[in-house]
Formats: sequence, C-alpha cells, structure tokens
Amino acid sequence: MAVIGGGPAGSTAAAYLAMAGLDVALFESEIFPRPHVGESFVPATTPVLLETGAMEEVDAAGFPKKYGAAWTAAYDLRVPSNGFAGISHRLTAEVQFVERDQPGVDRDYTFHVDRGKFDLILLKNAEAKGAHVFSGVRVLKVDLDDPEQVTLTCRMGGKEVGFTAGMVVDASGRGTLIGRQRKLKISDPVFDQYAVHTWVEGLDREKLATQPEEADYIFVHWLPVRDSWIWQIPITETITSVGVVTQKRRIREFGGGSEEFFWHMAESRPELLEVLKGARRVRPFKTEGDYSYAMEQICGDRFVLIGDAARFVDPIFSSGVSVALNSARLACKDIIAAHRAGEGYGKERFAAYEAKLRRAVSYWYEFITIFYRLNVLFTAFVKDPRYRIDVLRMLQGDVYDGEEPRALTLMREVLKSVENDPSHVWHPFLGSLRAPTAMPQF
Repeated sequence: MAVIGGGPAGSTAAAYLAMAGLDVALFESEIFPRPHVGESFVPATTPVLLETGAMEEVDAAGFPKKYGAAWTAAYDLRVPSNGFAGISHRLTAEVQFVERDQPGVDRDYTFHVDRGKFDLILLKNAEAKGAHVFSGVRVLKVDLDDPEQVTLTCRMGGKEVGFTAGMVVDASGRGTLIGRQRKLKISDPVFDQYAVHTWVEGLDREKLATQPEEADYIFVHWLPVRDSWIWQIPITETITSVGVVTQKRRIREFGGGSEEFFWHMAESRPELLEVLKGARRVRPFKTEGDYSYAMEQICGDRFVLIGDAARFVDPIFSSGVSVALNSARLACKDIIAAHRAGEGYGKERFAAYEAKLRRAVSYWYEFITIFYRLNVLFTAFVKDPRYRIDVLRMLQGDVYDGEEPRALTLMREVLKSVENDPSHVWHPFLGSLRAPTAMPQF
C-alpha cells in the first residue's frame, strides 16, 4: 500500500492501515518539521487522534487548548429580530464546545497547533504504528494502467526510482498529484478566496475578546469589506497566527505587495489595527491562493484521494484538518475491508467512503456559503436557544454520520425566503457570494 504525502491526512491513513496489518509505504517530499500556517481544530478531530494513538503525544506537546470560537462584527448594528431571540444587538457570536456532548469526544476542548510540530507528531506516530516512512522522496507520477498494481515514479536524491503497490492513497494536499495528472480538479465558482498571513508575538488577545476567558478562542473578525475577514489563532502563550482572507480580485486591484495589502485591509477595523500594531511580527507574510476546489472523481480502481487532495473548502470554520483526518478514517475503513476480502481494490469498494465524504463536505460547503451570504442568519441561529445546539454540531465538525443537521435545513429555508423577497427585513444584509444552483457535486 502506498501513501503519497505525510501531512495529517497521509500520516493518519498510514497509521490506520499499518495498525490493520497492511504493509504501508508513505512518501513525503519534504523533511519535517516544515513551516506551515497555524491551525485551529474542531472536536471532530479528537476521535481520530484517539483511535490512531496520536493523542498522547498531541496532549504532551503543550498546544494551546481551544474551548470555543467567536466571531466579531465590523460595526455596531441593530437589525430586526425576524422572530429570533437575541439578535437585535451587535452582530457577534460565541460558542463553547462543552455545550454539546459529541460521540467519541472525551474532552471539552480541542487544540490550536503549530502545524510544523503537529504534522511531525502524526508522521512519527504512523512510523511507530509500522508504516515505512520515506522523507525527502517526491512522487512524480502515478501509473494506474496495470490492472494488477500501481506504479509510482519517485525522485530519491538525484535518481528516479519505481515503486509498486496494490493501491495508492493520494494525500498530496493542494498539489493534488492524481487530480492534476488525471485532470480531475474543478475550480470553485463561489469561493475565489485569497489569504495573506503571518505570526506575531505579544498580541493582546484580551483586548479583542468580549470576555477574558474567551481570549484563547479562535476569532474570526469580519471586516467592513464584502466577504472579507481576519483570523486570530493562538499558537503558543505569546505567538498568534493572523491572516486576512478576501476575494482574490481585491489584491489584484490593490496593486501593492502582500504586507501592504494586509495592513490596508486591517485599517478597515481601527480597534483591530491598534492591537495588531502593538504586536511584533515573527514570520514573513505569506500568501495562499486556490483556496476552494473540488474533484470530479475522488476514488477509482486502485486509488483514493483524501484530505486536501480530494477537496478544500474555505477555512472559515476550521474544517481543513477535520476533513483530512476523517477522510483518512473513512477511506481506510473501505481499504481494510477490501484487503480482507482479497478481491482487489476496484472503485466499487470505496462507495461508502465516497458517499460519506461527499455528503459531509457538502454540509460544510453549504453552511459556509450561508454564513457568507447572510451573517445575520448565522448569528440568529447561534444565539437562539432553539437552534444553538444544532449549529454547534456543525461547528464541532460532527457531520460525518447521521442525517443532515436540522439547523442547516432551516437556514436554507430562511435564506431562500430572504433572497426571494426584496421587502424582507433582512434583505439589505445579504452578502455578494452566492452558491449557484449547480454548485460542484462535491
């Protein structure tokens, strides 16, 4: 069994497969630890870390604990309640994970992590579970023509070498090796987003929190610029990851460099700008594009795509690592079953994985779309006790099993009524991003 990529998806898949007794080779082109944007998790990552045995090392790493999440508005605005409780005030929202029990989650927190350290923990865990890890080895090509095996062409040092396996798990991240090779990638028609981010030291988190105990939450600070926001993620006690996310066209129209653009966007929130200016930058500004895309196909004869190699959705609800770990979990369940059946790795063997992942990511996609389209609706559902717990289910990442979250169904209905009625009291608050009727199937 070959796994391409040693990030969270690939390392988790290698651990699951090795634990099931399969002979696994993992190829990672870089040498860990590698620099990576800071990441904030949702609780749906917890069961996977427990199952693969990585949680003990994650706990011991001393990453900041994440007990909740908060969203702040760019302005004070009283809006009509439209029958929802607690909406006619500043458009802010906060949630705590302890408010809802989640299957397989044994704690009321998750983590904010330094991905360089976290990814190394998962890679070492895969190796400890029995996977053969080849670091500094880049997979150049995957040949799927032979019905009996897969052949990988790898660059090892200055040489190209071949490697054969019964099947391949592509966890190559946004490089999407098999997706590019087979021309499966579909650019997202809605989220043409772009990020500029850095790490800073000494950010006064309490100044930006509604309550002192919320200082170490993940924060999404909405800007008074359509479809734009700044993230705030604790990395250590003193270091914070901050980044601007906006539509790609804005940086093209701006015409300056990434650092100038970051401060240009931050200036739209003076109280946020003041706190940011009081911190010291400890990493260069980096940019991330191509934030959202889908694949026409995520599995086939002798291959499956997982994590970012299969799909990436706008990161506003911290879904990335959750999708990575849970896609690995779901795919490996099918792979292990196929291995034990001894009847090959045909596409039909991965039907359960494909159905579950497509359904789960479609929930994320629509939830995020609604959030961008009508912020006030998200705030209304979070603050109304009738719907709060069901919204929290989505924010916990609990979307892989069971029926569609009830809150999502109701949000869809309310949004449709607002969009179709120009006289609706919430119609003036509609944002510009709108999912097309024929949005990507995945």
